[in-house]
Amino acid sequence: MAKKRAATDGRATVREPDVVYGAGKVPKSYRLSEATISAAQTILGVPTATAAIEVALDMVVFREELLRGTRAMRGTVILPYDDES
Repeated sequence: MAKKRAATDGRATVREPDVVYGAGKVPKSYRLSEATISAAQTILGVPTATAAIEVALDMVVFREELLRGTRAMRGTVILPYDDES
């Protein structure tokens, strides 16, 4: 949840999160290769070009989250599980 902070006029405000997934969708217009979109739809198993773009972008964002997590774990020793109970 976003943290509250004081506004310059003394009122409390809520800071917006950096990214809100699925919220505030607005129409956009892009020029994209029909063949690439069609291939993405098939690969991702989605019915529309919009769904293909959304899933592909979600995957890019998730990839970045994985990379950040991996970097944060760098140097952490993970021991093998040994059940001696």
